[in-house]
Amino acid sequence: MEKLFASMKEGEDWFNQCFGKGETYDAVARTIHLWDMPALLLYMNGLVDDHGLLTLLTRMQWNQLEDDEDVEESEKFLSYFPYQAVTEVKDRDELLTNILTGQPAFITQNGYAFIIDMRSYPGRQPEEPDTEKVIRGARDGFTESIVQNTALVRRRLRTEDLRFQMHQTTINGKTDVAITFIQGAASEEHLDYIRQRLDEIEHDGLTMTDKSLEEFLFKQKFHPMPFCRYTERPDICAAHLLEGHIAIIVDTSPSVILVPAPIFHHLQHAEEYRQAPLIGTFVRLTRFIGAALSLLLLPFWYLVATEQHYLPDFLSYIGPKDIGEVPLLVQLLIADVGIEILRMAAIHTPSPLSTAMGLVAAIVIGQVAIDVGLFTPEVVLYVAVSAILTFAIPSFELSITTKVFRVIILLSTALLGAPGFFLSIAVLFYYLCSLKPMNVPYMWPAVPFFPSAMMRVLIRFPMTADVPRPFITQSPNRNRLK
Repeated sequence: MEKLFASMKEGEDWFNQCFGKGETYDAVARTIHLWDMPALLLYMNGLVDDHGLLTLLTRMQWNQLEDDEDVEESEKFLSYFPYQAVTEVKDRDELLTNILTGQPAFITQNGYAFIIDMRSYPGRQPEEPDTEKVIRGARDGFTESIVQNTALVRRRLRTEDLRFQMHQTTINGKTDVAITFIQGAASEEHLDYIRQRLDEIEHDGLTMTDKSLEEFLFKQKFHPMPFCRYTERPDICAAHLLEGHIAIIVDTSPSVILVPAPIFHHLQHAEEYRQAPLIGTFVRLTRFIGAALSLLLLPFWYLVATEQHYLPDFLSYIGPKDIGEVPLLVQLLIADVGIEILRMAAIHTPSPLSTAMGLVAAIVIGQVAIDVGLFTPEVVLYVAVSAILTFAIPSFELSITTKVFRVIILLSTALLGAPGFFLSIAVLFYYLCSLKPMNVPYMWPAVPFFPSAMMRVLIRFPMTADVPRPFITQSPNRNRLK
């Protein structure tokens, strides 16, 4: 074994030089005695399992080893750790990084350095995510601890092919990132892409963790579409891993990144697989229709309300009888922005008050706005219906993007009429077809068209059906049956 320091004193001086002696209270250096063997204990207060460390030190201080001159000091020291995962460190930068991650370090009298995995991060227990609730199914969810999150996935996939490849990114943050995949199911090309992107990150920190990492992985810039799927449910993560997808677990984030993720993956929900196939198909198709209406209902209503000649006689009742003093387009924009402000206010309002605030804003303010002539009743109705349809989209990122595109289509319709409505839809469709994150078509399996895969997108097939892994995962083994 190689020495890291010339002596224990040199190790203590190095530690004080790194953190400053007495300048940060959570950097702890203590000289201890393991029976008659002195050692230096280094750790970060708050990141270590205090009870486990106390138990270990108590056992070590009362455990007298046999005096054998032929045994090196480092080998004697290792005999104190019969159960803990202990590793010898041969690089000072590695030692510092391990201490900062919460692993206590021991430096012996002769300068050998060892780290012990006794991390205990402050955090909460797994609980059901607020944004991915189901009527039936597991109630656990990911937390801010990468150790807990990997355990939740491992519990569902008890296979030796499940891999958690740990990487550390950024200069100051040194954020732990685990690339999670099933060996033989995930694409090596996709894995190499993610590894390369992680190695290219030269930022000082990822304080926004998962979202910041997404921007580094895909060079997203100002693209509004989400290029990856987020989930806080371990069962959804495990299901995607079995399909050949790759999960990226970021420490301090309860959301796991799933790639590749075409647009139809953002419209899936776990509830579809907790019901019978026919019911699951009905729920899925209803969600697809709702997502399409959330994008097109408001601009289409504005088109037919302002150009009544497009309507047949039996639909002549559609559209306001009296627009009022405020132009119809301005009414729609004010109401749509008002709904978005109401949503943001509900997020920042304490939970006991959010329900009351929503009722007051929806009923009182909406009714008063109609009475004073700011809005027509039809505007309030269609804006509210569009907002409800948007909330039915499982992916929060996609729902926000839908609102942005809805406003763009509305403005195009107001400017050019019916040609503007259809032209904006065509431009949007072309834009979506041009996206290829990780070289995967974003509109797959609609563009390019894969009939069998499109059927699996629209229909929830029984679990007993022979459904191969999706083509977009580029899995080397698409067969999921034994």
